[in-house]
Amino acid sequence: MKNVLLLPLLCLFTCLAVRAQTGKRAHDFSPVEKKIQQWVDSGYYTGASIIIAKDDKVIYEHYFGNYTPGTVAYIASAGKWLAAATIAAVVEEGKLSWDDKVQQWLPEFTDIKGEATLRQLLSHTAGYPDYQPAGARPDNYQTLQEAVAQILHLPADTLPGAVFKYGGLAMQVAGRMAELATGKDWETIFQEKIARPLQMTLTHFTPVDETPGHNPMIGGGARAGLHDYANFLSMISNEGMFRGKRILSVNAIRELQAGQVGKATVPAGEYVEKARGSQRKDIYGLGEWREEVDKKGVATLISSPSWAGAYPWIDKTNHVYGFFLTRVANMKNGFSSFYASPVLPMLVRKVLTAK
Repeated sequence: MKNVLLLPLLCLFTCLAVRAQTGKRAHDFSPVEKKIQQWVDSGYYTGASIIIAKDDKVIYEHYFGNYTPGTVAYIASAGKWLAAATIAAVVEEGKLSWDDKVQQWLPEFTDIKGEATLRQLLSHTAGYPDYQPAGARPDNYQTLQEAVAQILHLPADTLPGAVFKYGGLAMQVAGRMAELATGKDWETIFQEKIARPLQMTLTHFTPVDETPGHNPMIGGGARAGLHDYANFLSMISNEGMFRGKRILSVNAIRELQAGQVGKATVPAGEYVEKARGSQRKDIYGLGEWREEVDKKGVATLISSPSWAGAYPWIDKTNHVYGFFLTRVANMKNGFSSFYASPVLPMLVRKVLTAK
């Protein structure tokens, strides 16, 4: 009987000792939890999950609605970050260059689209249409070869490097260039270079189904699990290292995060302006948004938001990365997943600085 009574006391003393050693109290993530639960309760999502790490250690993980640790969801534009990192690995091998022109690998592109570079394809400055025109089949082909064949005959919107225009078609061409450079299909490249080394067992780009919004393959067709994408963010946060193994070089990571818009015109109302109230030109790297930058122009808050709600981010100012996994079910009442999810890193900052 005495032992039974002593057990709770021992547990209490142990907890107090641990707290005394760390000198810290557990963070209160109830504001984050309340916001996400509100979205689920409003019917925007059937479920969601979130994972947050600081100094590469998970400090918060939670599941909402019908989501579990094994849930896989299509992540729309959050896959752009994965795609750019995959191509960066091919560039590192010397099989591609960021300044290779489309026509070097796809000589059938004899118009101005062939003059665009790999760098421009992945920074939305290639001059390509953003998506297939209204009335045309959406870009949900099962192979990049099929997809690029349809892009070939579309007229360019602008000259390469002239205008920043966020979209997906140009990224399809970038992926096809990687296929031709390696002699392998896109899914194989992704699995070899990124997914398997990062233990992303649930993450794939193909096959692409016929559901609206699950396309195009490179810019929006990936599906992933919560911990999978967290592993990817861990690698990026650690400048290419993952659990003692180098996946990408420091130079590759910095190239992905560097401002790549150049002299291109940035139309009013782009994502960074709306989400962060910042009117800058250096808003995009390669496959990722530069939401905030420091005085030297180095990106400090980077992300890859999706229209469907999935939102990965790295906040360098607090040594934090996080991933919000969800899939929009209903965009009623003017709700926009694309502009709702970016509130999360701001809420996390408040949580971490709260006394």
